[in-house]
Amino acid sequence: MKEVIFSSCLAAAMGRFVALRQLSGSDYRSQALLLARFDRFLASEGFDRACPDADVVQRYLATAAGLAPRSRANLLCVLRQFCLELAMAIPQCHVPEPGRHIRPADAHVPYIYSDAEVRAILKGALALSPPVSIRPRTFHTLFGLLWSTGVRVGEAMALDLRDACADSMRLHIRDGKFRKARWVPLSESTRDVLRDYIDLRCEMFPTTDQSALFVNVRGDRLRHSSVYVGFRNVLAAARIPGTGTNRPRIHDFRHTFAVRRVLLWYAQDLDVNVLLPSLATYMGHVGIGSTQVYLNGAARLLGPVGERFHEHFVQHVAGRA
Repeated sequence: MKEVIFSSCLAAAMGRFVALRQLSGSDYRSQALLLARFDRFLASEGFDRACPDADVVQRYLATAAGLAPRSRANLLCVLRQFCLELAMAIPQCHVPEPGRHIRPADAHVPYIYSDAEVRAILKGALALSPPVSIRPRTFHTLFGLLWSTGVRVGEAMALDLRDACADSMRLHIRDGKFRKARWVPLSESTRDVLRDYIDLRCEMFPTTDQSALFVNVRGDRLRHSSVYVGFRNVLAAARIPGTGTNRPRIHDFRHTFAVRRVLLWYAQDLDVNVLLPSLATYMGHVGIGSTQVYLNGAARLLGPVGERFHEHFVQHVAGRA
C-alpha cells in the first residue's frame, strides 16, 4: 500500500506519530488517512504554528458535522491520539476532549444479506459495464469471495496471484489487520470460480507471481474507490433497500459470513462457545471479543439462541424442580 504523505507544517510530527503506531504491530493506514484529512485542513487554512490550538481544532471538527456518527468518532479519536502524543513534547498543544459514546440508535446496524440478495448482487456484478472487459468478472469473483470467506475487502484487494492457491483450496492473507498472516480455506465452488477468474486474468494481462489478483480494465490493482462505486451500482440494480443506520455496505459481507457460520453451528447442535475462538482465528481477529461484535444485534440469531436456552432450561433446570 502507498505511504500516506503529509504536507502541512505538522507533517514531520504526523509522520513520526504514524511510524510509532506502526511499530506496535498495526499498519495504522486507515487512521493515517484520517490524520491526513486534518493535515489537508491545516494546509488549506495556512496554519503555521508548532501545535494545534483550540480554535483550529474546533473549526476542523466542525467540518465533520455531516459525517456519520461512527466516522466522526473515529476522526476525533485519531486527532486526540495525535494531540496527546504532541503534547508530551509541546505542553501548549490543545488536546480535544474524548467524544461521547455512540448511542445505539446512531450506530450502524449490520446488514445481513439473504441468499437471494447475494445471488442478485453476483448477477448484477456480471452485468456491469464495459461488458467485454474483465470488470464484470472481477467484481463477480471479488464479491463472491467476500461473502463465502468473510475476508476483509482490503485483504482481498491486496491479494497477489501467488496468494490464491486455488488448487490447494486456500488463500494466503499475507498482511492482514495488526499484520497477522493467515491461511483461509476455500470451498470447492469458491475454488472453481476463483480458478476460472485467474485463467481469464492471466490470459488478458501479463503476470508475475507478485501481480495483483483482482485487476481493473487496465490490468492494474483495484482501488477502493472503484470497488465502492461498483458495489453501489450493483446494489441499485439489485434493488436492495437500506436506510439510515441499516444501509447495506460491502463490509456487511463479513458480518453476513459470521452470522451464517454461527447459525450453521446452531443448526448442527454444536457448542458455539467452544467454536468461537476458531471463528476468530479464521477471520483474523486478535480475540473472540472482536468476533462477537459481528454477532451483536443480529436478529437472525435470536431465534436459535432462544431455542437453545429453552432446551437447556427444560433439560437442566425445570427437570430438577
